[in-house]
Order: sequence, then C-alpha cells, then structure tokens
Amino acid sequence: MARPTKALISKSALRHNYKVAQSLAPDSNNLAVIKANAYGHGAVVIASILEPLVPAFGVACIEEAIELRQGGISKPILLLEGIFSSDEVEIAVANNFWIMVDNSQQANWVLNAKISAPVKVWLKVDTGMHRLGLQPNQVNDIYLSLRASENVYDDIILTTHFSSADEHASSATSNQIAVFNQTKLQLQNCLGKNDVIPCSLANSAALLAFPETRLNWNRLGFMLYGNSPLDQDNEASKSLMPVMSLKSAIISIREVSAGQSVGYNQSWTATRNTKIATVAIGYGDGYPRSAKSGTPTLINGQRAPLAGRVSMDMITIDVTDIVDVKLGDDVILWGAELPVNEIAEFSDTIGYEVLTRLSSRTPSILID
Repeated sequence: MARPTKALISKSALRHNYKVAQSLAPDSNNLAVIKANAYGHGAVVIASILEPLVPAFGVACIEEAIELRQGGISKPILLLEGIFSSDEVEIAVANNFWIMVDNSQQANWVLNAKISAPVKVWLKVDTGMHRLGLQPNQVNDIYLSLRASENVYDDIILTTHFSSADEHASSATSNQIAVFNQTKLQLQNCLGKNDVIPCSLANSAALLAFPETRLNWNRLGFMLYGNSPLDQDNEASKSLMPVMSLKSAIISIREVSAGQSVGYNQSWTATRNTKIATVAIGYGDGYPRSAKSGTPTLINGQRAPLAGRVSMDMITIDVTDIVDVKLGDDVILWGAELPVNEIAEFSDTIGYEVLTRLSSRTPSILID
C-alpha cells in the first residue's frame, strides 16, 4: 500500500515536444535545458530519455551537471550561469562541461586556468535584460582574448537572453535582437568577413514566436515539458503535450451543510449543502499553497473546485456536482486536460514555479 500522490512522466510527450522544436528549427542545434531538476520532472530521468536526440544539455550550475554525469549522462552540458570559482574550469574540462562567460572575472578564470585541454565557451551579451552578460562595448576585447587563448576552442558561441519573448505585444524582443545584431556586426568587422560567429538567441518563447531568432543553437526549456510560455498561444505552442500529470486520490467524503466552513481559518464557507472530498496532496508535495478556492481539479473527466486552504498534506474540493464520486477516485491536479499554467493563474504565479516546486516526497513514475 502507498499514498496515492504521484507524478506521471510521459516519455512520448517529451520526445514529441522535442520534435516540435526540431520542426520549427530543423537547421539548428536544439539544446535541452534541464536545470532545477528538469523543471521538477527529474533531471537524470529526463536526460536519459532525451540523450539519443539532443546535441547537448543546459543546467544552471556545476552541481547539477555533476549529478547528470553521475547518472550516466555523457552528452556535453552547458553551465548556463557560468562558473563561480576558478577551480571549476578544470572540473569543466575533465567532464566535458561548456562554460557560459558573462563577465570579465569568468573570462579571466578561463584565460588563466592551468588545464590540459581547451574548454568550449559561450559568451553572453546583455542586450537589455540587465541580469547577466557583457555590455556590448566589452564583447570585442573579451571575445578576441578568449579566441586567442589555447584554453578555449575557436567556435565561441555568442548568445543573449530575452526578457519578454513571451509577451506578444512587447517591443522588447525586437529591441534586444537589434542590439545583438549590432554587437555581432561590430565583432564581425574585427574578425573579418570570412570568420563565422555561431550564435544562440532563442529560448522556448522566442523559438515559438520569433522565427528570426532560430539560429545555430536554441535553448529549449519550458516548452520541452509541454507547456506554453506565451501569453497568446500560436499553432506551435498548441501542439505541445504536457509531460507531467500530477495525480492523487480521494481519501474522504463528507456532507457539509450550508453555512459551515471547511479547512484552516474557515476561509471557505458553503453556500449550499455541499459534498466535500479530501484529497491526499498538499504543499508538502509541491501543490501550491497559494492556490485559491475555485482552483480546478479533475475527477472522472469533470472539474471540481478547490474549497478552502491548501494544507501541508491535503486539499478539500467541492464534488457536489460530480456524478458517482467515491473514495479512491483519481484526482488530476494538472496534466494534459488541465494545464499547469491554469493552476498557476489561480495561485498568482507562473507554471515554471509550480513545476519546479514539486517535492521529493512525490514519486515520479515513467509511462510511455
């Protein structure tokens, strides 16, 4: 016997989403971003499924990359936040990790390292997000220094990150593309017209919505897991298939009279005679505590709203209108028929956060 809470991870949906990306950018290298435990889906598991398909992976830091190597993953791994100390350069060389360089200190660590083989470098430009990256006027000197060093492979990838590619009405992405293109042109003039500068612009949102960003390398994150990052879906984003279905089951059913309250702090009060079901899932499992009353769940293909506050181990839902509901019935918290983005809206957050907060207490089960 076991608690019924579980996350079902679909291998076929994951492969499908990667193929959607490939169909949008067939001439690009499409890197799979599996930071933050593969957005809550299980980094080693996801990497194992994708390794035959992808040219490389991306993670936030060297600890995440080492976990993949210990899990048997052999493809190159890009450290998206770069390195945090000089000794990480040697570790990167030993493990075929690629290094993102986004400031002069990281560049100097690479240049001054005593290493037995060169390392592959990505060079990030701050084109307007103002979080990480070199200023455009720094790029030429640092790029040329890295390229001249025996510590670095010649094919340095020039990259940036978009702040607002998910917002269809924003001009920010077009502005950032213009800054990037001008920066690349200035670098090209320093190198000579025959020198090729490989580039990476597209994250998930840009890949889906901005065809001009589909260059040598794309970085697939949220869309890989079957969820749209866009504020207005297009044909491609609608074709994505959620990889995770979070499920549990009803463990109690009771009748509550009109005027009675349910759960902590009596935040929800019945306006009619109501049938309340208790479900074995809570914020201790990763279900968002901020989910409001009215947040939908699915039982037997029918929607049942959250009634009362999310507690650590349980939620209560209104099943008055669900036909033939009974103890043990499966409850879907999010999945193919109930997008995680919808749950996020009811919780005043985004789907990224909902997924990455999944608890280690919630077992993941692979399905075809």
